[in-house]
Amino acid sequence: MPTSLRFRVIENAFLKRPVEVKMPEERPSEYFGKYVFNRAKMQQFLPKDIYENLTNSIDNDKPINRDIADAVAEGMKKWAISMGATHYTHWFHPLTEGTAEKHDAFVELDSEGNMIERLSGKLLIQQEPDASSFPNGGIRNTFEARGYSAWDPSSPAFIVDDTLCIPTVFIAYTGESLDYKAPLLKALHAVDKAAVEVCKYFNPEVKKVIAYLGWEQEYFLVDEGLYAARPDLLLTGRTLMGHESSKNQQLDDHYFGAIPSRVIEFMKEVEIECLKLGIPLKTRHNEAAPNQFEFAPIFEECNLANDHNLLMMATMRKVARNHGFRVLLHEKPFKGVNGSGKHNNWSLGTDNGIMLMSPGKSKNENLRFITFIVNVIKAVYKYNGLLKASISSATNAHRLGAAEAPPAIISIFLGSHLTQVLQHIGSEDLDNLAATSKQGVNLDIPQIPELLIDNTDRNRTSPFAFTGNRFEFRAIGAEANCASAMIALNSAVAKQLTEFKHDVDEKIAMGIDKQNAILAVLGEYVKESMDICFDGNGYSDEWKQEAERRGLDCETSVPLIFDNYLTDATIDMFSSVGVMTKKELEARNEVKWETYTKKIQIEARVLGDLAKNHVIPTSTKYQSELIENAYKLKLLFPDKADSLCGKELATIEDIGTRIEAIKGLVDDMIAARKEANTIEDMRERAIAYHDTVAPYFQKIRAHIDRLELVVDDKMWTLPKYRELLFIR
Repeated sequence: MPTSLRFRVIENAFLKRPVEVKMPEERPSEYFGKYVFNRAKMQQFLPKDIYENLTNSIDNDKPINRDIADAVAEGMKKWAISMGATHYTHWFHPLTEGTAEKHDAFVELDSEGNMIERLSGKLLIQQEPDASSFPNGGIRNTFEARGYSAWDPSSPAFIVDDTLCIPTVFIAYTGESLDYKAPLLKALHAVDKAAVEVCKYFNPEVKKVIAYLGWEQEYFLVDEGLYAARPDLLLTGRTLMGHESSKNQQLDDHYFGAIPSRVIEFMKEVEIECLKLGIPLKTRHNEAAPNQFEFAPIFEECNLANDHNLLMMATMRKVARNHGFRVLLHEKPFKGVNGSGKHNNWSLGTDNGIMLMSPGKSKNENLRFITFIVNVIKAVYKYNGLLKASISSATNAHRLGAAEAPPAIISIFLGSHLTQVLQHIGSEDLDNLAATSKQGVNLDIPQIPELLIDNTDRNRTSPFAFTGNRFEFRAIGAEANCASAMIALNSAVAKQLTEFKHDVDEKIAMGIDKQNAILAVLGEYVKESMDICFDGNGYSDEWKQEAERRGLDCETSVPLIFDNYLTDATIDMFSSVGVMTKKELEARNEVKWETYTKKIQIEARVLGDLAKNHVIPTSTKYQSELIENAYKLKLLFPDKADSLCGKELATIEDIGTRIEAIKGLVDDMIAARKEANTIEDMRERAIAYHDTVAPYFQKIRAHIDRLELVVDDKMWTLPKYRELLFIR
């Protein structure tokens, strides 16, 4: 890239002005769900008996009767056409980091050759994408293409641009799931079934338990021109080189600060578009790092919340272009500042409004609360390695454990009060739990009312923290599909609740009354699983040593972490609750190892290209100028050459040393990559990329970042952190 181009790009970034968003005349409550085929639209466009049949199937987890599919499809089509839609698509979540869709027009030809607009029940219910063209872990060969997408009625259809999007699952011709949604729906059904049985100990009228999810989406914004001038950002989502800016986040002035005017206009448009799509965004703010921000919605049912998160990420990317931005969802796009996560706030609630993670006002309510808390603790303890595997990736590995995010060890934060209660199960008066849930604090400032303070602090270093009425799974990465973590968590809790029901019933059969049987089992569980609980500093080296002593999974190699999906305990857990078979788990791990390898491979290629075609030529050119200058000084001032040229000669030598080091390291990295590519086994190849290729990244970067400080700023071809990290 010519030198002048970089500065023109930077200059253009300074000249950008906010694109003012025209606010709708209606209130948000009036246009919320405008592009969603929700129940109000169903009532309007479906016959009464069809509407009742459809909603009964959705509410009670019953299969949709194919006899009503044509009527539903006709009503859905009429609504979509009335909204300007011309096409429809099955919208699904393959084993990638995004969604998939193939658009078909509503048009068909009748028997007389006339064009009509039609959507049949058959096309609504299922379609046939090419299953061998998506990640499938060997379940489908290239010559075996057939797979099916099947309608998920529990997540309403919606319109994007001119296309009706129908949420679906995606399965192979042989029946295995090839997506995130199918096992998520199975996991949610499993935890519903298991939790209802436990709820009946306390509330016999409970018929359904719902898993809720509230995600917190962090992201970076970068000027589009600067983004385009950084091939590493463009191709990998992160900067593979770049020295820290003199100022980054050390003053803590960006967090919750005033939102820049260009960004607030971007946020407004995202909010408007998301609300129209039925995504209930509620919170927006600056995050800790420069150019880092966050959106968060009202909590929703887990499957719908996950659909909404994927849809919002796509909406953000689209809207950002309108404002001259690019959205970065990589977990660690910039070295030296905080990375981006997606905290998953998870809880369980019943069909009659009981929140199972909230303490109550009676002994029965508090015993129910403790029952579910203890079972979650034991599930996380038994499957801590699996939960870590569910959030692990090549990109999230840069964030976890970086003294800014949860460590790569799964532990639970409960707080001192709840910990004390659990340690005294059987002797503690459970009636006192609700009464001590909050305490008042008077600030002695006349204008400020008394504050109600929670009985426990928060721990930002904990990957899985209890926060009063829910657990916050903080280790999920910003670009991840929430379903991966939610499948593992809900399945593990379902398995654990099933075992709890069995253990309690055994004691009741022995003649022990119900309450004492429950308390006895809970007491056993607490003794077995409290090693997973840790309220201290998760960033400390002492905790890493202590966690290993406790038997928690402390592995840091992502390819090896994935092995947790294929342990006997994990396979038994997933199969026993009906979520995934051993064959499906093996296939998914093949995809995980292959994806990890490809990510590292791409980064290695990009880094090598930038080093050889940008960094080395630029540094060599500057070195040549220094040599020419030193040579002329020696000619002009031969008596003072040593004093005049000493530092310059040292710089020339330093540049030369670093150029040679970069050349050697890049060549060695290429050789390591070629060697790894000869390995047939996908797991072993991923391990080789982790052990022998990825370690070169930091070694090469160290030399490049030093050269960035030395080389003339006007010559350096790539936008620097001080330009990327501060929105103009």
